[in-house]
Parts: sequence; C-alpha cells; structure tokens
Amino acid sequence: MPNDTPTIDDVLAHLNASIEDVRLSDEERRTLTTLLRDAVTPEDGLRRVRNRAFDLVRTRLGEGREALDLLRWLDGVARALDMARTPLIEGRTEVSFSPGDDCLNMVLTRFQLARQTVRICVFTIADNRISEAILAAHQRGVEIRILTDNDKRFDAGSDIAQLRAAGIPVVEDRSNAHMHHKFAIFDDLWLLNGSFNWTRSASQANEENLVLSNDPAMCTPFTARFEHLWARFSS
Repeated sequence: MPNDTPTIDDVLAHLNASIEDVRLSDEERRTLTTLLRDAVTPEDGLRRVRNRAFDLVRTRLGEGREALDLLRWLDGVARALDMARTPLIEGRTEVSFSPGDDCLNMVLTRFQLARQTVRICVFTIADNRISEAILAAHQRGVEIRILTDNDKRFDAGSDIAQLRAAGIPVVEDRSNAHMHHKFAIFDDLWLLNGSFNWTRSASQANEENLVLSNDPAMCTPFTARFEHLWARFSS
C-alpha cells in the first residue's frame, strides 16, 4: 500500500509552486500548514522550509521582482510555520446563552487569544466592549477583516465607521437584501457562530446562543463562505 504521508520534499515543492505568482493565498497558506503538520516535520525540517523561502525571495529580488509582494509572500510562509509549530488542539465545542455575559465573554476571549487572523462576518457591531477587543487585536498585528450589512452602519451605537477609520478592512453588503450572518473565524482554527448579535442588547435582554468549535468540518465551510462573500461584496 502506498504511503500517502507527505514528506519534506512535498512541502518544498508546494513552496516552489506557490511563489510563481508571488502570492500566497489563504488557501495556499492553509495547505502549507496542513502539509507541514501531516509530514510531522521536525524542527530541522521547519528550518529547511524557512531557509528555502528566504532563498526563493533572494533569487527573485535579484531578478527585480516587486519587493513588497515578496515580503507579503514571505510573511504568509512565516505564519504557516508558526501555525505548524502550534500543537493540534483536541476537538472542542462550547455553547453559551444570553441574556447575561457568557456570549460576550466568549467573543472577548477569542479576540484576546487571536494570533494571526480574524475573519468577522456579522450583521452589525454595536458593543464598545467587542469593538475595543477588535481594535486591541488589530493593534497587536492580528490581520482582521470585517464583512457587515450596510443598512446597520448608521444605527445609533454602530462602531463600523470607527473600526474602518482604525485601518481595519471593512466590506459591506450593499444589496437590497441583508448580510445577516453572525460568525467569526479565528486563526483558521476556531469558529464562533450563532444567533448572538454583537450588540449590547444581545447580552442584556435578548435570548441568544453562541457556539464555539474547532472542528475543521465546521471551520472550513465557514471560511470558504467568508471568502466567497468577501470577493462578491468587494466587486
């Protein structure tokens, strides 16, 4: 029976292919992280990947390729290496309900723990406590993107304009329908999803629910949906 476990050579081949367009997409970065983990790459193997990445960048800089694009590609490889070093977490699911602060605290904790990326896809953001957690993560260097609905940005208490002014990319659904999702994906590993709106009334009065899961069967389709909507609403 053939051995389907990837090798370090498979990882390096993926690296060589990904630099051809000087762009490491989110999907390519996730694939690289998965390859590194599945190959059970020891530390010396991770160093080989890092060194190959720098060699590829140096070669293309010598060819006069765009330096900023190469730096972004290299940053993506570095993030994949960091994620590959992170031990895989045992499958976990948690559920919270409101009224009360359980749902709010679940959201705040995820932002405090975020290391690399957060994709936010919510109808509205109108709770200063959540907005402050988003800004704090952004200021730590976490890459954050927000998808939201345009009809809610002018509501009293909406923090969308403040978050956009802070430099966080925001894309709005400007159609006659509503972008009514309430989910977020943290570091490509954790999904928050439920009825819980990111507003004070959701914590103080409404009957709401929020589910946290690191099951790839949940995270992967939600990530794909986010990227689909991001591309659609950006055009």
